[in-house]
Amino acid sequence: MTCFRSLNLSASTLNALEKIGFKVATPIQEKSIPALLEGRDLLGIAQTGTGKTAAFSLPIIERLNKNRKEIAPNHCRAIILAPTRELATQINDSVVSFAKGTKITSVLIIGGVSNEPQKKSMSLGADIVIATPGRFIDLMNDGIIKVSHAEFFVLDEADMMLDMGFYEGVNDIANKAPDSRQTILLSATMPKQIEKLANSILKNPIKVEITPESSTVDKIKQSVYFTLAENKNFLLLSLLEDQTNSRILIFCKAKYAVAEIVELLNRSEVSVGEIHSNLTQGQRNQSIEDFTNGKIRVLVATDIASRGIDIDAVDMVINYNMPEDATYYVHRIGRTARAQREGSALSLCSEKDLPFLRNVEKLIGLKISRVTDHPFHHDYPVSKPKSKRRFRGRRRR
Repeated sequence: MTCFRSLNLSASTLNALEKIGFKVATPIQEKSIPALLEGRDLLGIAQTGTGKTAAFSLPIIERLNKNRKEIAPNHCRAIILAPTRELATQINDSVVSFAKGTKITSVLIIGGVSNEPQKKSMSLGADIVIATPGRFIDLMNDGIIKVSHAEFFVLDEADMMLDMGFYEGVNDIANKAPDSRQTILLSATMPKQIEKLANSILKNPIKVEITPESSTVDKIKQSVYFTLAENKNFLLLSLLEDQTNSRILIFCKAKYAVAEIVELLNRSEVSVGEIHSNLTQGQRNQSIEDFTNGKIRVLVATDIASRGIDIDAVDMVINYNMPEDATYYVHRIGRTARAQREGSALSLCSEKDLPFLRNVEKLIGLKISRVTDHPFHHDYPVSKPKSKRRFRGRRRR
């Protein structure tokens, strides 16, 4: 294990880390920080919960602090993009903590809230801008944010960002930022589109791969419960009854399903909150705060939160539906077993979920443990792959 004191960090940074209880560097921090302090570009492949935020933000803060510059109005020296408002907010909170004792300034730029305070903050300029891509691009196009002085460009959870349709926008930011910048791209998976983006914006990067692509955390106990679709709610309630002292995060693939589950749990007198895109940012923040503080013990969310919630004490993740994109399973269950804790992930599987379960197991290279001793179990026959049938229709002439 490597302590932060051996990574050539300044006394002010070490003091800030000590105050928040950071003593030993995680593998991605140990491998990334020295290279980033040297100015190398970085391609990092690591799942959520591995300490990526400190891995990229600590070297940026160090280098900005050692080379102080006057910041022109509307300009910034570092850009950090994250796919969700929650993740961007958490990165900003971490940056503020890490930068204590310095004069480094940061501005949070996210959608779902008024942009007027953001415009006012940017009028003064900022060392670091942490943003969601949509709002950042809007303000950049309006001239509120200028990137011509940017020395650092970070894309966190880049695969999710591109899934949301921001490939062209990210490229546009990269093209407008100086060629001399340091670029850091972090992703949990490495699909072809990420590889293409990395090749276009990174220069001779060091590659840090902490875990095999799309692997799941070893400390997470995974299991699947087969049931009929009409029995899912009964199964869910029975599972919650067995976990009265646990803090549980439930994932659904649609907003309407979140509302239905929240209504079900309210009727059953289970303290519950929700997160989905129809809520205001204030409402989403309140749900996370209530969940973090223990005011509610269950939080129901869509995949918008699968990479945007960083809460240490999540005991269990329940997949009410198996995600259609298998990589989201990895991100969902990564919300538990964080900060060296253990956790469990339960998946409720009806007939419609079976092909998605197969995709998940193929991706993670593991057959998830089946639980059959529950009152709502239903046996599904193991189906053989359908053979491809040749088209025997009339040939066109």
